[in-house]
Amino acid sequence: MVENDRHPFFMAESIKAITDELGIPFIFKASFDKANRTAVGAFRGPGIDEGLAILKAVGEKIGGPVTTDVHERSQVEAVGEAVDLIQIPAFLSRQTDLILSAARTGKAVNIKKGQFLAPWDIIHAADKARSTGNDNVVISERGTTFGYNNLVVDMRGFPIMRESGTPLVFDVTHSLQLPGGAGTSSDGQSRFIRQLASAGVACGVDAIFMEVHDDPKNAASDGPNSCPLEDLPAILSRLVRIEQALEPSE
Repeated sequence: MVENDRHPFFMAESIKAITDELGIPFIFKASFDKANRTAVGAFRGPGIDEGLAILKAVGEKIGGPVTTDVHERSQVEAVGEAVDLIQIPAFLSRQTDLILSAARTGKAVNIKKGQFLAPWDIIHAADKARSTGNDNVVISERGTTFGYNNLVVDMRGFPIMRESGTPLVFDVTHSLQLPGGAGTSSDGQSRFIRQLASAGVACGVDAIFMEVHDDPKNAASDGPNSCPLEDLPAILSRLVRIEQALEPSE
């Protein structure tokens, strides 16, 4: 989340320094509005005008791409002008008009697989976006509902989704979220980030999505499932080694 007008710059620059050192392409993501908080009184962010201005400035500062969520068709045009990639939230992955509007901006679109969808179902959402003539479409796995307040990742879904030829992102930290698990907010299991990310890279995903925070215990959103900034270099170094091990020998 865009918590204030300073924190996004600190996080973006800190993470980019780590990814540059490891030779990993980096896209910065933050939400100007967390529209699906558990409780009505939860902080949602600065809103679209201030939030997009901050995100655009972050992209200019780090000299790299930025992405954020879009929740309504009325937001799409402004979001498309401010960021490089538009993200469709998992809960909205079947909203045809929203997907079409996002794709028609010409910006790349990332559609997160709904917690209620089978691996083969999300391909239809990607096809909706591509029907506009925009082929810059990716899909993201973020866990499947597994009873109450829990998610599970079925690794069999990775090869199924990649068979479509659509680039696949693995949202590791949201997959470790326990939705509503803390009563008026979500809980999480961040201690499993390293293991889940490692398994995803070993399965051949194209990118990793991770929420990272310098102080997860005091994060405005998703703290219990966020990766501590201080742990990120070791985790990413491990993922690089796994990916290198998968490369065919010459």
